[in-house]
Amino acid sequence: MAVPKEIWGRRDFIRIGGLGFLGLGLTECLQPGVEGATSDRACIFIVLDGGPAQHETFDPKPDAPAEIRGEFKSIPTNVAGIQICEHLPFTAQQADKFAIIRSMTARSAVHFQALYHLLTGYSQSPTLEYPAIGALVGKELGPRSEMLPYVVCSPYDHGTGAGFLGGEYGPFTVRNPDAADFRVQDLVLPIDTDWSDIADRNWLRKQLDLAFRQRDTHGDFELREKFYSQAEMVIRSGKVKEAFDIWAEPESVRSKYGRTPLGQGCLLARRLVEHGVRFVTVNAARAIWDGHVDHFKRCATLLLPEFDRAFATLLADLSQRGLLASTLVVVAGEFGRTPKINAQAGRDHWPSCFSSVLAGAGIKGGQVYGCSDATGAEPKDNPVRIEDLAATIFDRIGLDPDRENHTPTGRPIRLANKGVPIGSPLV
Repeated sequence: MAVPKEIWGRRDFIRIGGLGFLGLGLTECLQPGVEGATSDRACIFIVLDGGPAQHETFDPKPDAPAEIRGEFKSIPTNVAGIQICEHLPFTAQQADKFAIIRSMTARSAVHFQALYHLLTGYSQSPTLEYPAIGALVGKELGPRSEMLPYVVCSPYDHGTGAGFLGGEYGPFTVRNPDAADFRVQDLVLPIDTDWSDIADRNWLRKQLDLAFRQRDTHGDFELREKFYSQAEMVIRSGKVKEAFDIWAEPESVRSKYGRTPLGQGCLLARRLVEHGVRFVTVNAARAIWDGHVDHFKRCATLLLPEFDRAFATLLADLSQRGLLASTLVVVAGEFGRTPKINAQAGRDHWPSCFSSVLAGAGIKGGQVYGCSDATGAEPKDNPVRIEDLAATIFDRIGLDPDRENHTPTGRPIRLANKGVPIGSPLV
């Protein structure tokens, strides 16, 4: 297979001084990890941006009136008594590996606010930027071996940053792994630079820093030296380059996941957790599930087949490789869709009730947690808030959801905003 030409695109590295291209935006690489933390679990968070309809995915209502039920039928899964949408046949055969939550509930019906809430566990604030769940996991647990702790595969950055933790805990971001010329930038030196140049620049920078270093009372320069050292280690690491080399996968495997941004994002996520990345967020496109108009055609021909192939293959792949027991897989959108179909054959925003899916990391598959009412409008029992989902993620990955970080002004902020992890029978 021909290797695509290299490209140098925008990413979220912090660029510092003359060695800017070594600034990996990853001071978490400097952290040894939380004392006493023993978890080796990872998380893959698949974001269905735009809000998938609960009726057309994991909570069909076959007995509801047509204006509620919609155009699709439900099909049985490989678990007796559980049915999902007919356009998820591959996923149906993996139902023994995942649990469906049919009683999710959120507050905002505005995409950006709701997505931010999903990715951070906190509602947006005009005075404080909250860190993404992945950034918190990266900070609290630190890197494994040479690997980056937190990676985002997404065309945009909303809700995925480090917030008040500081940019050093931000993600390593890649865009579309299905692109014909996909190549992860900033993991190799520019073609006109070699390691002797780096050594010379380091020496020069240290000379320029001497006068300032003598006045440093906060250890900032020591921290920055560690930062440079670890950034250089990542660039020198063959393991990091290998993890991102999706071109090493056989074409048959890539095709099985689906040659789509979501499919290849899930495949890349598998490669990353296999190599030691702790948290990977996969978001294929901005608001792609926002089905106000012509909803059923888009679901049947595009959205559901893409998701079905990618998600089912990911679960089977993780299971076959012995990784599912240590990898939490989360599937969620920022909200659901209205129970009643609108005049444009679509469904509108509906945060009151929707579905999400959890698998791996101790989650008991083959079950449904919570349920919605007869029309999918409200949770009927066991409502699960966004905060509870965040707390469950932290709990499954080995962190106390009540653990606190502090803002620059000293304000304590819990990992999960008073969320309660879902217990039995889910785990």
